[in-house]
Amino acid sequence: MTAAGKPILTIDGLTVDFLSEGDPVRAVDDVSFNVCPGETLVILGESGSGKSVSTGTVMGLIDCPPGDIVSGSFVFDGTDLTQLDENGRRELNGRRIAMIFQDPLAYLNPVYTVGRQIAEVFESHEAGEGRAVRDKVIALLERVGIPEAEKRTDYYPHQFSGGQRQRVMIAMAIALKPDILIADEPTTALDISVQAQILDLLRDLQQETGMALIMITHDLQVAAAMADRIIVMNAGRIVEAGKAEDVFKRPEHAYTRRLIAALPHEQSRDTPRPAGRQNETLLRVEHLSKHYALKSGLFSAKREFRAVDDVSFAVHRGETVGIVGESGSGKSSIARMLLRLNEPISGRAIFAGEDIFTLEGAALNRFRRRVQMVFQDPFGSMNPRMNVSSIISEPWAIHRDILPRPQWNDRVIELLELVGLKAEHAERHPHQFSGGQRQRIAIARALASEPELIVCDEAVSALDVSIQMQVIGLLADLRQRLGLSYIFITHDLPIVRQFADRILVMQQGKVVEENQTEALFASPRHAYTRTLLQAVPQPKWQRENTAVRPA
Repeated sequence: MTAAGKPILTIDGLTVDFLSEGDPVRAVDDVSFNVCPGETLVILGESGSGKSVSTGTVMGLIDCPPGDIVSGSFVFDGTDLTQLDENGRRELNGRRIAMIFQDPLAYLNPVYTVGRQIAEVFESHEAGEGRAVRDKVIALLERVGIPEAEKRTDYYPHQFSGGQRQRVMIAMAIALKPDILIADEPTTALDISVQAQILDLLRDLQQETGMALIMITHDLQVAAAMADRIIVMNAGRIVEAGKAEDVFKRPEHAYTRRLIAALPHEQSRDTPRPAGRQNETLLRVEHLSKHYALKSGLFSAKREFRAVDDVSFAVHRGETVGIVGESGSGKSSIARMLLRLNEPISGRAIFAGEDIFTLEGAALNRFRRRVQMVFQDPFGSMNPRMNVSSIISEPWAIHRDILPRPQWNDRVIELLELVGLKAEHAERHPHQFSGGQRQRIAIARALASEPELIVCDEAVSALDVSIQMQVIGLLADLRQRLGLSYIFITHDLPIVRQFADRILVMQQGKVVEENQTEALFASPRHAYTRTLLQAVPQPKWQRENTAVRPA
C-alpha cells in the first residue's frame, strides 16, 4: 500500500540531549520527518545513530531526566504530542500509536500468560472485558499465525519460540488497530526464514488496516525489502532521505554510500587464500551425535531431542567451512562439542591425528591451545573486571610455553594492532568499547594462543553491517597471513557466501546438504536449502516490478 493524503505524523526540529557527568550528550540533533497513512518509512543507521531515541520520544518512552527534549515538536493527526498530559498520552499510546521492540522476551511479563497480557491492552483502554476479550485475543493470535491459538493463549512467554514471541508482541500492538505501528529492530535476532515470515506479516497487516509503519533497522536488506521512503541517520542527524530505490541506487551522502558498499555483493566475494595451501585435512568429524533427554510426564514414555544426529564433515588447512541453519538446527551444539564444552553421545573428531574426545589432562590442554572460539556476544565472554591487556594475555598464563612473561605487553600491542585497534586500548575495560571493537578484542584473544583452527559461532550476527564486513575482512586477512582455518557458524546467508569456501546446511540436527559455496547458491539441491535462499529479503521495488510484469 502506498502513502495517501497528508502526513499523519510530523516531527519537526527534534533535538534530544542526555545528561551526563560532563557535558550533555546530543543523541538527536534537529531531526525532521513525516509519515503518511499506508506508508512504510524506514529509519536506517548504525547503533548509536539516534534512530530509537527519535521514535521513543514520540511514544513518550524517554525518561526525562536523564533525557532532555531541547527543542522540536511532533504532531499526530493535528495534536501536538508535547502538550499532552499523562492521561492524554496513555489514551493515545496503544490505541492510535503502537510499538514493537527488538527483544520481545524483555517486554513480556514472564509470570503472566500471553493471553492475559494481550487482554490487558483491551481492558486498559476500556475496549471490552470477560469472554468477549478472550475471543478477541484468540482471534489476534490466529491472525498473527500462532498455531492452536485457543490453547496457547494460556501459555507463558517462555513456552514460545523467538519468532512466535515477536508475533505475540505484534498481536498486542495491533489489538486496537492503531494508525501508526513503530517497529524497532523487530527481526534482528531472528533466523532468516522467521524474519521473512515476520516481514510478510507486517506487510499483510498494513495492507488490511492502512496503518502507517515506521521501521527502525540497521539491516540494509530489511530496509530495502520494506521501505517506501528511507531516512538515513548518523551521529544523531539525518544525512539522507528519499524514496527507497533512489537512496539505494543513487546515494548522495558519503555515509550512505559507505553503508551500501558494506553490503555483501556476489561480485566482490572474498577470494584470497593462504599461499601454498594444501589439501591436508586438519579436522575430520565422523558420525557425531548429541541427544538430550526431555522431561516426561508420570505416565508418558521418555523422549529425547536429537540436537546433532550423525553429522560428518572435514576441514582442510586454510579452509573456511560455513555451517548454516535456523536456531535449533544443531550448529552451536557442534561447536561446543568440538571445543569440548559438551560431550557427544557418539562419534569421533580427529584433529591432527588424535580423537579430541579421548584427550585428557595435558593432551587436552594442548588441543585447546590449537583450537579457539569466537562467540556471538563478546561482552558476555569477557570478564568485565579485567582490562584488555589481561584478557588477551590470559592464554599465556594458562599455556606457559607460548610466551615468556617479559614479552607479554609487546605481544598484546602487536595483537591489538593486528586486529585494527591501538596500543592505548590495552588498559581499557570491555564496557569502554563498541560491539565491533569488542569482537576484535575477542579475535585478538583467540589469536594469542597461536591456534590453527578458529570456530566462529554467530560472531558477526549482532553487529552493524559495516562492522560485520570489517570483521569478515579481518578474518579473511588473518587467514591469508597466518594460514588459519575457520568453522563459520551463522544464519546469515549473504555473509557466509562472502567468506566460506564450502557450506554445510543443517536442519533438525542433520546435514541436509553440503557443497562448494557458489555451487550451493547457484544450484541448491535440498528443498530446505532452497527455502533458506528464498527467504533472503528482496528489494521492494524489485518485488513490485516482478508482480506487474506480464506473464
